[in-house]
Amino acid sequence: MITIDGKQIKLQIWDTAGQESFRSITRSYYRGAAGALLVYDITQRHTFNHLTSWLEDARQHSTSNMVIMLIGNKCDLSARREVQKEEGEAFAREHGLIFMETSAKTAANVEEAFINTAREIYTKIQEGVFDPTNEVTGIKIGPQGSNSSGPSTRPNPSANTSSGCC
Repeated sequence: MITIDGKQIKLQIWDTAGQESFRSITRSYYRGAAGALLVYDITQRHTFNHLTSWLEDARQHSTSNMVIMLIGNKCDLSARREVQKEEGEAFAREHGLIFMETSAKTAANVEEAFINTAREIYTKIQEGVFDPTNEVTGIKIGPQGSNSSGPSTRPNPSANTSSGCC
């Protein structure tokens, strides 16, 4: 649970591992998702090179308004960096994505990545882009009187696009 604008938001998260052998399964997770995190490993260029394919999959199998954040993981290993931060920023800008670098090992920016994705989804709800009464958007309003006083989002923030675990 996170709080955005005083509203409790519950995220439902799936980590699809980003492995090619699970690609068909991953596609089913995009349906009904309000958001996704596409993650590459900054120390392995090939994971960055596969982003276009994963992004095409995400966009093809989701709603057109799905919030997508691009994440360069392992920023704690800057000495082994193969993908420059500017490359990630440029890719995100070119494709209309949010961008951050994180470290799963040190937890740097990990929580912020989920919060920023949820905040963008919440903004789209407020602007009427997402209809919270239509579960196809991946959003579900919690029951009245529950701890969840705001929209409950069902993003797919951990759609990890690296070729293996980060």
